[in-house]
Amino acid sequence: QVQLVESGGGLVQAGGSLGLSCAASGRTFSMYRMGWFRQAPGKEREFVATISGSGASTYYPDSVKGRFTISRDNAKNLVYLQMNSLKPEDTAVYYCNAHRNGNDYWGQGTQVTVSS
Repeated sequence: QVQLVESGGGLVQAGGSLGLSCAASGRTFSMYRMGWFRQAPGKEREFVATISGSGASTYYPDSVKGRFTISRDNAKNLVYLQMNSLKPEDTAVYYCNAHRNGNDYWGQGTQVTVSS
């Protein structure tokens, strides 16, 4: 089992940048595929980015491709989400996710608000 704690959310103007971090517990961090999801008020949670255990493979939906970058540091049990060229529609609670062997673990979420 892994526990996740996100940090780095806040308020930013449209066009600005913001970086999120997710700290994971446990000694098997590199065995988890990590991801970021977000949920806006009244909407379903949606996928934002994912990265393989080694960090060699990443994937993004079209809505954030070219603007968001996911990365990880397995030595520090950290995963990051760098968000550039932010838009008001990026406003949401952002959740860190760890996936392994059909099991999913979630952080408590961090609010990101983009003002127009």
